[in-house]
Amino acid sequence: MLSEQVYTRLRDAIMRGDHAPGAALKPQDLAKEQGVSLAVVREALVRVVGDGLADRLPNRGFAVPAFSDRRWQEITEARRTIEPLVLRLSIERGDLDWEARVRAAHHRLSRTPPFVPEEGEYISGAWSEAHRVFHRTLLEGCGNPVLLETFDRMWTASELARRWAAHRAPGRDHHAEHRLLEELTLARDADAAEDALTRHLTQTAAALADGT
Repeated sequence: MLSEQVYTRLRDAIMRGDHAPGAALKPQDLAKEQGVSLAVVREALVRVVGDGLADRLPNRGFAVPAFSDRRWQEITEARRTIEPLVLRLSIERGDLDWEARVRAAHHRLSRTPPFVPEEGEYISGAWSEAHRVFHRTLLEGCGNPVLLETFDRMWTASELARRWAAHRAPGRDHHAEHRLLEELTLARDADAAEDALTRHLTQTAAALADGT
């Protein structure tokens, strides 16, 4: 469907940074750029808002969220509260098959380039997906689908913030952070793994906390 194509292009453009944080998303301009009707663009914008990648502002149309938007800190607070506890459950309950999946997910992540020229200055789609799979796999040992569904919702809501944070903190050693998480998790050191995950989540929020 045409609306699906417009939605996908708009979502990808925001993820790539084609629309700056806080920038207006004007339906008329987008319709002209993509050669479609206003109705199609508005439908796509409503879906993007539902993904947490844009805001619908009263009497002001649509816009990309700002760096300073409080939602990023609120999402991080929720993740720091929930995910370390779920990781502890995974360490306590996870079996050998889960350990193998954690190793495989980390291997894939460590071998996937975080940046590729054709996708601009933000993290690549392939790395972003490998990153999601690694973090989710760490938690899957908990065996609780409700907790994993909660993780999925929070991950989707924070995807844009992750891309911005990686762009604003290019010197951050993600590889070392993820390697430590893998090592501590597979060593079944729940206390240290919880601490490492909390620090990992905090650094992402810190990259956005100071700025516009």
